[in-house]
Parts: sequence; structure tokens; C-alpha cells
Amino acid sequence: MLSESVALNPLDPKDLIHTFGLVGVWVILFAETGLLVGFFFPGDSLLFLAGVAASPVADAIFGAGTRLNLVALLIGGPLCAIAGAQLGHWLGARYGRRMFDKPNSRLFKREYVEKAEYYFQKFGPAKAVVLARFIPIVRTFLNPVAGVLGMPARQFLLWNVVGAFLWVDGILLVGYLLADQIYNAIGDKIDRYILPVVALIIVISVLPILVEFLRDRRARKRGESVSMVGAADAIGREAGDDDDPRLGGRGQHRR
Repeated sequence: MLSESVALNPLDPKDLIHTFGLVGVWVILFAETGLLVGFFFPGDSLLFLAGVAASPVADAIFGAGTRLNLVALLIGGPLCAIAGAQLGHWLGARYGRRMFDKPNSRLFKREYVEKAEYYFQKFGPAKAVVLARFIPIVRTFLNPVAGVLGMPARQFLLWNVVGAFLWVDGILLVGYLLADQIYNAIGDKIDRYILPVVALIIVISVLPILVEFLRDRRARKRGESVSMVGAADAIGREAGDDDDPRLGGRGQHRR
């Protein structure tokens, strides 16, 4: 046990599941969403593998006795993610920007906070809290940023719950439902394929953000076009008014 703990790689989701099991998944979900130092945990890949570890082929992939309880994952996972995010929001509301007033380091970059603020301002509080769940790093920093920017705790809780269940249970169920096909295709060599599969999940998850971004961009371009047309009309009306004798414009003065 001691040698296994020393050899544990905290960034390897398979190691985490094999060593700590169900409780480890819960703790990491809480830490990744509630503690600023938890942003480096492999949340998406961990959830996917946890879904696989709850399937009937779990023991064949991870070893005997490692199968996880699916119901406990589907209920406890979102609750831990919700609790972590609420803690992050409370810390942001309590301590304000002092939380981020620190120099860049290997673990902390100011750009992480700026990216979270960008999503918050871009999509508005509700969408940002839900969509951020699917974006690594942003899901950690957006919660305190929401507190710093004054998002009410009740409003944050509502969208926090929605986002947590969509993110946690969505990825868990994908792993669970695909586990049998994965095992038939690649056996126990899941390590080689976990990153591409999780990358695909993240791409699919980020699609709503991309659609929203493109929609907003089109709307902004449309608004700029309307503004230019309106300005041109206004200039034309102004020029016409200047030549209108009834309004005492230039045309009248020339007389």
C-alpha cells in the first residue's frame, strides 16, 4: 500500500480510481471546483473513467474489486461538485480580488482569472456558470470570479446545480454506456485511448459556447451595419434640412 501511494500519479485518473475509489472521485470533484489549487486535477477524464469503472467490465479493465457504485457516483458526484463551487463563490464574495492578487507561478496564472471573467461577461452569469463546467481551468476560477463580481448566492446555486448535474452525470453516463464497446475494442489498454476520447467529449461540450460566440458575433456585425445605415440616413436628413427653406437652412441663407 505504501509503495502504491508513493508511486501514485495524481494527474492519472486511472491511478486515482484504482487507489482511492469512490471517495477519491468525490474529493477530487470538490477540490477541482472549490479550491483554486484544484484546477490541475483531471476532472473530465476522471469522470469518464469513473463511468467505465461503474460498468460490468470494470474489474476486467481496472482489476478485481475496483468496480464503483453507479448510483453513488450519479448522486454524490454532482453534490460534491455543487458544494465545491459554492465554496468557491463564497470565497470570492468574502475576499474579493485579494484572492487573485498574487504573482504568476507554475500553479497560478493571472490569465486563468481573466479567461473566467471573459466568459462571465460574455455569456452572462447563468450561461457562464453552466457552460464553464465543461471547460478545464475555467470551471475552477469562474466560481470565485462570480462571487467577486457580485452574482447573488441563490442565483449562483440554481445554475450551479444545473451545470453540475449536466457535467458530472453526463460524462459519467457516457463512460458507463460505452464501457462494453471500449473493452471489446481495446481490452484493458484504455490508457492509450482515454485522452482522445476525453478530448472529443470536451469538444462536444464546448460546441454550445462556440455556437453562442458565432451568434453573438453575427448579431454584433448586424448591429454595426444597422448603425452605419442609420448614421448615413441621419447625415442625409441633416443635409436635406440644411437646404430646406422652412427650417432656415443654408438654402434660405443663400437667398
